[in-house]
Amino acid sequence: MPSSTRADGALRMNHHRVREMMGELRVAPGRRFRLKDADPGWVGAKEMRGLGKDKLKKRAKAYLAQTVDELARAQELLYANDVYSVLVIFQAMDAAGKDGTIKHVMSGVNPQGCQVFSFKRPSDEDLDHDFLWRYATRLPERGRIGIFNRSYYEEVLVVRVHPELLDRQKLPPGRRGRSFWTERYEDINNFERHLARNGTLIVKFFLNVSKHEQKRRFLERLDNPEKHWKFSAADVAEREHWDRYMEAYEDMLRATSTRWAPWYVVPADHKFLTHAMVARILAEHIHALGLKHPKTSPGQQAALAAARRKLLRK
Repeated sequence: MPSSTRADGALRMNHHRVREMMGELRVAPGRRFRLKDADPGWVGAKEMRGLGKDKLKKRAKAYLAQTVDELARAQELLYANDVYSVLVIFQAMDAAGKDGTIKHVMSGVNPQGCQVFSFKRPSDEDLDHDFLWRYATRLPERGRIGIFNRSYYEEVLVVRVHPELLDRQKLPPGRRGRSFWTERYEDINNFERHLARNGTLIVKFFLNVSKHEQKRRFLERLDNPEKHWKFSAADVAEREHWDRYMEAYEDMLRATSTRWAPWYVVPADHKFLTHAMVARILAEHIHALGLKHPKTSPGQQAALAAARRKLLRK
């Protein structure tokens, strides 16, 4: 059998296992979820686990290229229909690979149909509004894919790990215990349900990198002068709060993975697999919208025919 045929077979095999893979990575609403049960080094289907890293990487890259082509076609249909928008959210610890995943997964999408926003420290204007306001102003328009590189989930992650940040938010007096965070989860769920009811498809990814792999990537940045710009001493400082972040992530994933806005916990220790899994999951969700090219009305068809005749006369 020619090698190209074997490669195509591997792609078909992987596609056949997509739904099983999605089920394993999805945080099921209402079911028990423990982050420690999610393996950051997971490589997918059983038949993939015996492959060497080079073969696994080659297959993942081929599958990614195929899926990127599908995403490009799906985005074109999304834009042509002008009914739905897509909001993709990425959350992760530092060095988990959010930027690289966005770059590789969206590499084939028309830039006119895609928007990426990275949210940094809130401004004074942001703090004069509710915690969802600045994110609501960056939501994707109908027909577009919007990507949040970090999002309003920071308000139940970094703000929970560092509750002193709440002092800047000018909130009414009240306790800041567990019920406070539960109410924030409720606000987020209601916000996302409102968006979903109005035509926004929401898909959320937590890139699950191990503490060991994060350390390796930090050291790689320090050892390579060309990657020094990626390194921040603040990242190492946040690493000291790893356990508290894992607790905050676990609570968040349990509370806010819903039928209308699911969370996927994607293994992030192998970047090439992360890219392939994220692309496939996103493509499956957009395909599920059942979009087709818009049909032309009889009046539009007549106008097109007239335009054709006019062009042929010249």
